[in-house]
Amino acid sequence: MSTSTVSATSAAPKKAGGRKKLTLPWIMLIIAGGLALVSLVRVISGANDLTSIGQVSGALQLAVPIGLAGLGGLWAERAGVVNIGLEGMMILGTWFGAWAGYQWGPWTGVALGILGGALGGLLHAIITVTFNVNHIVSGVAVNILALGFTQYLSNFTFANAPGGSSKQSPRVEEIYKITVPGLSDWMTTLQAKHWFFVSDLAGVVGGLVTELSLLTVVALLLIPGTWWVLWRTTFGLRLRSCGENPIAAESLGVNVYKYKYIAVVVSGALAGLGGVFLSIVASPIYQEGQTGGRGYIGLAAMIFGNWMPGGMALGAGLFGFTDSLKLRGGAENVHAMLLLLAILLVLVCAWQLYKKKHFQGALSGVCAGGLFLWYALTDAVPSQFVDAAPYLTTLLVLALSAQRLRMPKADGMPYRKGQGK
Repeated sequence: MSTSTVSATSAAPKKAGGRKKLTLPWIMLIIAGGLALVSLVRVISGANDLTSIGQVSGALQLAVPIGLAGLGGLWAERAGVVNIGLEGMMILGTWFGAWAGYQWGPWTGVALGILGGALGGLLHAIITVTFNVNHIVSGVAVNILALGFTQYLSNFTFANAPGGSSKQSPRVEEIYKITVPGLSDWMTTLQAKHWFFVSDLAGVVGGLVTELSLLTVVALLLIPGTWWVLWRTTFGLRLRSCGENPIAAESLGVNVYKYKYIAVVVSGALAGLGGVFLSIVASPIYQEGQTGGRGYIGLAAMIFGNWMPGGMALGAGLFGFTDSLKLRGGAENVHAMLLLLAILLVLVCAWQLYKKKHFQGALSGVCAGGLFLWYALTDAVPSQFVDAAPYLTTLLVLALSAQRLRMPKADGMPYRKGQGK
């Protein structure tokens, strides 16, 4: 089967409405503009910790498990399988990673955690692909089974281990962390000067070269790796064709069941790696409830990214950044974000009016005015809002980006072998 033939059945049309795809220079320009806007807010508000090295490091640590879950969801959904079970697969990753890690070392824990997540993916694939059960029902079942299974195992493994209990594991040895000598110190010095843009850029770079876990490096490399496999290889083209038109793909000789199985098992393995990150890197110990819904947030990041690795990474980074705000500076940082959101809504308002969407523009303008007023009349925000800020930001971004989203055409649709005959 020729690559060009499958290309006709796979989903690679131009952006809806004839919009052109963003090129790398445009993406870099947008990122620079966003950093400049954050820098402006930092200068005005005096919240100098917004782009500090510690803030960026914390945001990266919070974003990685979400990004891995989102990457797992992307693999499954590009093959046409909705994977609500990512949360359960992450739970399996946390448990198996910590169980093997405290006994035989962290890298053994990484391997077993990936295997645990992959087993969860295999279960989801059997239920959805072979038995054609509703994908949402199967995903919820996997989540419930994973939670109950790990709780049961903890009662007679961690509970009897030194330093463990029925709800947590003994401490796991940390994975080696990298600091680039010279560059890290230079970025720290520049960031401490609080110059416009320059110090903010130094904070971002410093966060990427200071105390960076090797597992973080692996996770970051998986993003371009996924893009290359799915969009630059025949294997990836065939896998994506299963998520767009499995009947046409089958008629051209593609073993749709095989590709769906591979995609969902890889999806579980990536989610399991995200769980391993939580129980070995983020906190070198397994704790019950450690995932905290990050599997679902990973799905939200994937949707925000329009089922593309780069966009998904930006979504995970956005959530990680807003989540880390409450850990460093807390109410002060989130208060500064009110100003940032207000400015962004003003830009949205101007764009909507330019597009002659007067109602949407007026609504954005009213919301922007309310946020400006809130920022001007207060010095801090309630603690409840600080805790909810990451979730509110995610919902707002998803709402604003909803019109440009395009999921794979056959995502979540039932399929039987030989259906097209």
